[in-house]
Amino acid sequence: MKFLIITHVPHGNADGRFFAYAPYVREMNIWAKYVDELIIVAPLTLKEKTSIYFKYEKEGIKFISINELNAIGFKSKLNAISKIPKIVFAIYKAMKEADHIHLRCPGNTGLLGCMVQIFFPNKPKTAKYAGNWDPNATQPLSYKIQKWILNNTFLTKNITVLVYGTWQNQSKNIKPFFTATYSEVDKISVESKTLQNGLKFIFVGALSEGKNPLYAINIVEEISKRHSNISLNIFGNGQLLLELEKYIETNKLENVVFLNGNQSLDIIKNAYIDSHFVILPSKSEGWPKVIAEGMFWKCLPIATPVSCVSNMLDNGNRGVLLTMNLNDDVVLMDGLINNQELYNKKAQLAMHWSRNYTSDFFEKEIEKLFLK
Repeated sequence: MKFLIITHVPHGNADGRFFAYAPYVREMNIWAKYVDELIIVAPLTLKEKTSIYFKYEKEGIKFISINELNAIGFKSKLNAISKIPKIVFAIYKAMKEADHIHLRCPGNTGLLGCMVQIFFPNKPKTAKYAGNWDPNATQPLSYKIQKWILNNTFLTKNITVLVYGTWQNQSKNIKPFFTATYSEVDKISVESKTLQNGLKFIFVGALSEGKNPLYAINIVEEISKRHSNISLNIFGNGQLLLELEKYIETNKLENVVFLNGNQSLDIIKNAYIDSHFVILPSKSEGWPKVIAEGMFWKCLPIATPVSCVSNMLDNGNRGVLLTMNLNDDVVLMDGLINNQELYNKKAQLAMHWSRNYTSDFFEKEIEKLFLK
């Protein structure tokens, strides 16, 4: 089987092996186990392989390089429009060759893939919509168009669209799904974490407006005024790094908030095990792996109720749902911090839920898609 991936994810090539963002590649390596040949249509723009990137295990990959489509700003939009015909032709040609078409959405490349796949109604297809599938969510027009095409059984045939969460009034194309980081062998016991000897928070993600790391700092800053021995370890890099550094310095938080940059999976895992809370005040999410990972290690999630997060946290029974009102959120946290029994109960429920979604289970579910 020739398996085609259409994605906007930037790739690189080192020593004849292709690589990309680690969580994405780890997932695609599972899909690739069930195919004979792998064809990838994506931008080839990464120059250096760092700790956040991972290599494909599949050898002999046919890689079709396309331009990145940056549609932010008027000039960028004009530039993107000029590139579209060449990209569409590359996608069409690759789809014609493939036995199975796999779309990675949302994204500008995914949007073009959604449109071109209409001309291949008889070919088996899958799509992974890694964003927020909530029909009522406020999203860019391009995202809404992708969701509409994928959900439309007249335009899109012979496809299984994997989405995060269970939503009403969806077509037969749509299948609720999940993602996973840890395997069955990772299910080691985790001791209960006492709150009396200090509080450890962790933030993992891009330092961007969408992930809202400053709000995570604000919450911990306020809690540090009420409780002693508080720390927030932030893992990740991004455009807000300098702004966060300045905020930490200005507000004298050097002994509370620590910026650790991008780190390996093992370092992050140990940080989860050592921490009481994982905090992610995102403006938008799909299935936030950070939240599921923290829960796996009995690190209680604090997150915004976007996408399927409310379901993941069982409406607050397995964590804390943020209101994004700082005073209200600090009051919520205070009530939990002062109640060890309630914290233990929530953390135990969180761990039990997350450990249902292992990479072993994920692989079995992927295999079923190929057997359909």
